[in-house]
Amino acid sequence: MRRWQVWFFRRPVQMVFWIVVIAAAWFLVSSTREHARWSTWWRSVTRPEPALVAPRDGRSAPPEGWTPVARAAMPAVVNIASARTVRGPAGPATPFFSDPFFRFFFGPERAPRRERSLGSGVIVTRDGYVLTNNHVVEGAQDIRVTLGDRREFTARLVGADSKTDIAVLKLPAGSFSIIPLGDSKRVDVAEVVLAIGNPFGLSQTVTMGIVSAVGRANLGIADYEDFIQTDAAINPGNSGGALVNARGELIGINTAIFSQNGGYMGIGFAVPVNMGRQVMEQIIKRGRLTRGYLGLTVQDLTPAVARGLGLSEARGVLVADVSPDGPAAAAGIRRGDVITAVDGKPVDDVGHFRNLVADTPPGTRVRLTVKRDGREEPIEVAVGELPDRTPTAAAAGARGRPDAAGLSVADVTPELVRRLGLPSGIHGVVVTEVSPTGRAAEAGLRAGDVIQEVNRRPVRSAQDFTRALTEAADRDLVLLVNRAGTTAYVVIDRAA
Repeated sequence: MRRWQVWFFRRPVQMVFWIVVIAAAWFLVSSTREHARWSTWWRSVTRPEPALVAPRDGRSAPPEGWTPVARAAMPAVVNIASARTVRGPAGPATPFFSDPFFRFFFGPERAPRRERSLGSGVIVTRDGYVLTNNHVVEGAQDIRVTLGDRREFTARLVGADSKTDIAVLKLPAGSFSIIPLGDSKRVDVAEVVLAIGNPFGLSQTVTMGIVSAVGRANLGIADYEDFIQTDAAINPGNSGGALVNARGELIGINTAIFSQNGGYMGIGFAVPVNMGRQVMEQIIKRGRLTRGYLGLTVQDLTPAVARGLGLSEARGVLVADVSPDGPAAAAGIRRGDVITAVDGKPVDDVGHFRNLVADTPPGTRVRLTVKRDGREEPIEVAVGELPDRTPTAAAAGARGRPDAAGLSVADVTPELVRRLGLPSGIHGVVVTEVSPTGRAAEAGLRAGDVIQEVNRRPVRSAQDFTRALTEAADRDLVLLVNRAGTTAYVVIDRAA
């Protein structure tokens, strides 16, 4: 014991050294444990849970952001400058110009002038086929296409379809950047999209928005409508440009805007790429378009018309006329039938029905679900090919609106047929006068219309018409009206 005490007191330096070592070790262990405890608590407070990255399915935003999507798509969006020669009035339409006295005071007839327009297009094949709008290049005699890298080409118009407002151009031989075609049937409302084009000639402009709606129709923009609506900014010059999803796929061709001042108001429309692809493939393969045809004039079945016809619901489209030599007539479809489905697909409205028929290849047999006399029955029809000029939908003005009845009619005479340009052999009564404050006027009737039926009963004279009104008493009047060769049902609500 003494020996250890002597060693302890005789070696103060060693003693101090070991005290320091032991203290340091204790401090280090304690601080490490405390740090670990506080560090764990701090991370739990400040660090969020790891987020799940949504798969890149074309509907959600790409995880790497939108810049790569835009960068990949922009080289395939081109500027289209078209020019056409517009001549001044000439010929028999302006006989004054042939009068020397007229030319002395007003000068010679206006010389031909050059009109130019700007738009956009999308390269969709490596060898240079371009999708754009028909209205961008309609009537053009010279079409110049400028790429994003400022290369310029003279394009050839391969074909165009005014009924869908789609045109196909071809660039000279080469290898071009493209935007891959998507599937517009998979487009969802609220999906984020990019609109790429050349508004006001400002090339390679990209705007972002969402899909506001799909399946927009009956807008009066084209004959066949199934538009994608978007709030991505679209302005003059964007026509023919690209609507792109998160995968960088083309889902639409920007076509039109709703505007009260000519500029962007948050409502734009694009032709779905599936429709554009179908038009393009037919034009390239056949040089022309073929569409299905049934030989029917149909109109939307409104609640007023349904009620007037004694139907329990306003579902499907109403057959207003049947071409006597068309496929539908051969299959037994009649005026007044209601078509509720095509091959089991429910019919929403006239636009939807027209698209279903038009997309069916001629020669195909389809099954129409027809409601007649309160019963539904299937009728099989062999689809024909749409002629160049065929009425397929009733005029929008032929839809019923409730108001007071007030009209005068007369028998159809050879003189009236000649004077009004009516079809030969037409039967019914001619509307000679419509009270401006009556329900007939509000329902859309005009002088010159021919009323052929009242409440599903044919009328061949003014006497028949008067008798039919008397028998109807205060019930609604369902009139079959022929206007300029197109028939439609009109409802006059006399109970209101």
